[in-house]
Amino acid sequence: MKARQRYDVAVIGAGVFGAWTAYHLARAGRRVFLADAYGPGHARASSGGETRIIRLGYGAAELYTRWAARSLALWQEFEERAGQTLFHRTGVLSLARAGDPLARATRETLAGVGARFEELEAPELARRYPQMRCDPDDRAIYEPESGAILARRAVQAVVRAAVGEGAEYLAAAVAPPAGEGRLEVVRAGSGEELRAGDFVFACGPWLPKIFPELLGGRIRPTRQEVFFFGAPAGDRRFAPPALPAWIDFGAEIYGVPDLEERGFKIGLDRHGPAFDPDAGERLVTAGPLAEVRGYLARRFPDLAGAPLVEARVCQYENTSNGDFLIDRHPAWENVWLLGGGSGHGFKHGPALGEYAAARLTGGGEVDPRFRLASKKTVPERAVF
Repeated sequence: MKARQRYDVAVIGAGVFGAWTAYHLARAGRRVFLADAYGPGHARASSGGETRIIRLGYGAAELYTRWAARSLALWQEFEERAGQTLFHRTGVLSLARAGDPLARATRETLAGVGARFEELEAPELARRYPQMRCDPDDRAIYEPESGAILARRAVQAVVRAAVGEGAEYLAAAVAPPAGEGRLEVVRAGSGEELRAGDFVFACGPWLPKIFPELLGGRIRPTRQEVFFFGAPAGDRRFAPPALPAWIDFGAEIYGVPDLEERGFKIGLDRHGPAFDPDAGERLVTAGPLAEVRGYLARRFPDLAGAPLVEARVCQYENTSNGDFLIDRHPAWENVWLLGGGSGHGFKHGPALGEYAAARLTGGGEVDPRFRLASKKTVPERAVF
């Protein structure tokens, strides 16, 4: 077998968590190896696809609000260095009903951290967004600085930047490690041995495949369907700046306006059925398509008959409550597990990578909500 040099850190998985962790480590002067079985932003990835919403509102979960704000700043700084468009500041509209407790907690948290936002009632919503049908008790929180990240493009750019900072990248699957105590080497499918002082497994929905006894049931990949609809020719009401990205928490549906002529994106935010990220068929099904068409007819009536121009099947990798997993493996002192994006993780990639890199380089305790011990096998979603 071929053996490479010994690295300070080997990061397995080049999705948004692994890419940003490798990037921060490389910028800190560490010798970093980054590997991915299919390539950054690939078609099976949770970090692939066209767009991800970045918003600050998280109810009372101030940690995620602060991380989202930090990540937004890092995404924008990175975009400037990368010299390509990675972020569209569309604004984000969080829809709710009058008296909704999540909306109330979100307002309080955003005000507490000094974030910019507006509270909109139904008459103002109807005035600003006449293409969107509003009920009399509709309310919304509007974040003018938030928007959408171009997911696949952004992940690929972060991996390139990590390589530019000295990291080494290999497109290869890595075999599950064996033993306990201290991990010295992992083997790639190409036959190469990868030696490192620390190992980070940031493999998203593949984590329970690599560590089935530990993470089976604690990380649950689910099938998620996303649809893109075509607005009438020449109609810019469904593109920015006429329409922001939006989330309707009560309906568990979200949408992104037509960015770069890809279509009006809409998806269901509730967890779908169990899904195999390697072998699962990625054809959309009739039920979710009918549901989003029904929602369009109610909320965006001028799109009721719009053609479906693209559809995708991706996956969430859910922890029991939606909190991320950032912790050491209990059997290996130098193995870290990063995952559990739970459908909201992409936006946090820069801050999560910064946090993980700081634990690897400087030590420090992990927040209890990220620890493995907090991950149960019974779903009780608490992060929205």
